[in-house]
Amino acid sequence: MYLAYIPSPSRGELPLGPIPLRGYAFCIIIGVFVAVWLGNKRWIARGGRAGTVADIAVWAVPFGLVGGRLYHVITDYELYFSEGRDWVDAFKIWQGGLGIWGAIALGAVGAWIGCRRRGIPLPAYADAIAPGIAVAQALGRWGNWFNQELYGRETHLPWALHITSDEGGRVPGYYHPTFLYESLWCIGVALLVIWADRRFKLGHGRAFAVYVAAYCVGRAWIEYMRVDDAHHFLGLRLNDWTALIVFLLAVAYIIVSAKKRPGREEIVEPEADVPGGPDAEAASPEAEKPVEGAKAEGAKTEGAKAEDAKAEDKGGATAAPKAAGEDKAAAGASSKSAPTAGES
Repeated sequence: MYLAYIPSPSRGELPLGPIPLRGYAFCIIIGVFVAVWLGNKRWIARGGRAGTVADIAVWAVPFGLVGGRLYHVITDYELYFSEGRDWVDAFKIWQGGLGIWGAIALGAVGAWIGCRRRGIPLPAYADAIAPGIAVAQALGRWGNWFNQELYGRETHLPWALHITSDEGGRVPGYYHPTFLYESLWCIGVALLVIWADRRFKLGHGRAFAVYVAAYCVGRAWIEYMRVDDAHHFLGLRLNDWTALIVFLLAVAYIIVSAKKRPGREEIVEPEADVPGGPDAEAASPEAEKPVEGAKAEGAKTEGAKAEDAKAEDKGGATAAPKAAGEDKAAAGASSKSAPTAGES
């Protein structure tokens, strides 16, 4: 008898009038918004402009969704293209099925396009959004809870997940809630990246690499617990091999990048500091001060000219009487020196 367990929802969608609000899609949408919000705060703290993260996400998110779906369909092709299956289901993303490996890979292509259009280095952008991606994954995993999927082996633990659906080969029972394990792990990864970035001033994509490496560690042991159908190679699930390879690549990048490009970028968005650039309007009050000073200097010059003119006028008025006096004195002297007619 189970005294405590995690119940599964009776349905994976909520009716919102004529539009069904599917739990899986809702979790992904909320995750994207949180990732953009957190990424924007970190980008501004690095010296970038507000709104840049959202602008680039317009490219990254659609690419990421397509990449995540492609990875899932390719690695689980028998769910859509084997006998008795309908290939149209491959497009029904709301039914679940997004591979994080494909989402990150193709999402990076979209982010690269957005960064290139704005002249921003992709590694700096990746560092800013890394914790947000981990939080988005944590929220997105709850979509698996709505769909009653991706659970682990049977367990009698108090936090066992109660599966009630028998569709798609499910067997009702109590299982490890691997969706919850991964959700909590992703929250821990986000906190780790934020701490490491502050502690070591990570740059040039190394904060993103820390996120990738830490996530792969958790994904490996969580994937090992899952019981859903998956391809195996040398006794391990395909996603375990993917996690191992990606982990090694992330660690190698951290080591090589730290040697070749130590420190972090001083400027992440050059146009944010360019005089007369997009931020020039925000600085308009300060820009008006030199103009006002120039006007005052011009007024001072005009005043100086007026003073000089006044002085010239005063000097001219003083010189005129003086000249008149000199003429009068000369005339008097002349009259005294000239002989009169009686004296001759």
